[in-house]
Amino acid sequence: MKKLVLAYSGGLDTSYCAKYLSQDQGFEVHAVSVNTGGFSKEEIKEIEEKALTLGASSYTSINAIATFYEKVVKYLIFGNVLKNNTYPLSVSAERIVQAIEIVNHAKKIGAQYIAHGSTGAGNDQVRFDMIFQILAPEIEIITPIRDKKLAREEEINYLQQNGIDYSWEKAKYSINKGLWGTSVGGEETLTSHSALPGSAYPSQLEKELPKELKLTFKKGELVALDGETDTPVANIEKLSAIASKYAIGRDIHVGDTIIGIKGRVGFEAAAPLIIIKAHHLLEKHTLSKWQQYQKEQLGNFYGMLLHEGNYLDEVMRNIEAFLADTQKHVSGDVFVTLHPYRFELNGIASDHDLMNASFGSYGEMNKGWTADDAKGFIKILSNSGKIANHVNQNND
Repeated sequence: MKKLVLAYSGGLDTSYCAKYLSQDQGFEVHAVSVNTGGFSKEEIKEIEEKALTLGASSYTSINAIATFYEKVVKYLIFGNVLKNNTYPLSVSAERIVQAIEIVNHAKKIGAQYIAHGSTGAGNDQVRFDMIFQILAPEIEIITPIRDKKLAREEEINYLQQNGIDYSWEKAKYSINKGLWGTSVGGEETLTSHSALPGSAYPSQLEKELPKELKLTFKKGELVALDGETDTPVANIEKLSAIASKYAIGRDIHVGDTIIGIKGRVGFEAAAPLIIIKAHHLLEKHTLSKWQQYQKEQLGNFYGMLLHEGNYLDEVMRNIEAFLADTQKHVSGDVFVTLHPYRFELNGIASDHDLMNASFGSYGEMNKGWTADDAKGFIKILSNSGKIANHVNQNND
């Protein structure tokens, strides 16, 4: 039989693929799901049972949460990456790691084909296909939903006709949860004017009294919460559990898709937004102005290329090396207060804080130079402006 690895989530599209490819197309289907956060053991077990019932020869769940952090999330923090100054790339960043893990598994078991359930209308088809083609050009890509232009009702009818009658009732809101945030899609996000109702978000307001937190960073990585040391992944998960009770991190992102159309998506990303903003504040105190400037340019570029599926381009490794090098002195504590629907950054404490009082305080008396030093510096600094003004004032 023709051996095929199917990127399987347990949803309608990939369930159709599992049944269609195994029964009608004669493939030996090996279903694979990649956990980049958000799946419980019970949910993974349920996904496995569905896959085997649908005709898969085997099911494999790959835990890639730590890989996702080390290969992607860490650099999104280093770069303070927010797509269009809003979105922390919650779902799009996951797809890259999922695609890499899937193609590696296909090579491991000697599969000649890889299949996924993406349609022809979104970003994921680009991300998956690009990774598969670059890493394994010899493996053929199979995409039934895209190729057959299937409507949801057609998929449901096919499964029911073949004895598969799970509840495929479409949820009002589409929720995709991962380590780095949760996306929320609904009829409101298909418009340009409607807001998502509060009930659409997975986390509801449970806490109202303000809560102070201390985030400890070491070389740019979150290593402790309130003095309790743990892995960065565990700290992200803990912070998410705490901050989501305040309904923090809700927003709607408007962006340009890879295929050239505008799109809106809601998201809930309490921990990512707090971490990025806290990390950025610490950098303001510990990095030079030119480090911050170059980081902003390259961080945005990194996020854009990642979003569009270009993770494997060598320039991404170059940017990662730069971003990692800038974190040598980004260590210290950031003090945060959580409130319902928002948070405040109160300040930082760091041995690398460049607000060194021994050189004077901004707006106050200086200790490192005289008044004559300041006057001479300003005179020279203004010299280029004086020349330009003199030359051009009579030649407009």
